[in-house]
Amino acid sequence: MANIKSQKKRILTNEKARVANKAVRSELKTRTKGAVATAGTDAGPDALKLAVQKLDKAAAKGVIHGNAASRRKSRLQKRINAASTPPA
Repeated sequence: MANIKSQKKRILTNEKARVANKAVRSELKTRTKGAVATAGTDAGPDALKLAVQKLDKAAAKGVIHGNAASRRKSRLQKRINAASTPPA
């Protein structure tokens, strides 16, 4: 444990941020899975929109990097397009 008062405070605030960021990252995974699961159904576009919004917000808040959010959105869209189109 640190001896310096400011460092003790940083340890506490870092832990709060870690827990909050963990919740956001967990929700990102949940929304992504939901969007893929509902691909091709009536609820599909809404689930995709919500997942993209959550990714953008996480990037804006600094929970994930902006490029990581863009990459995840791109990969998510590819997966949904593949699941939505019927096999030829």
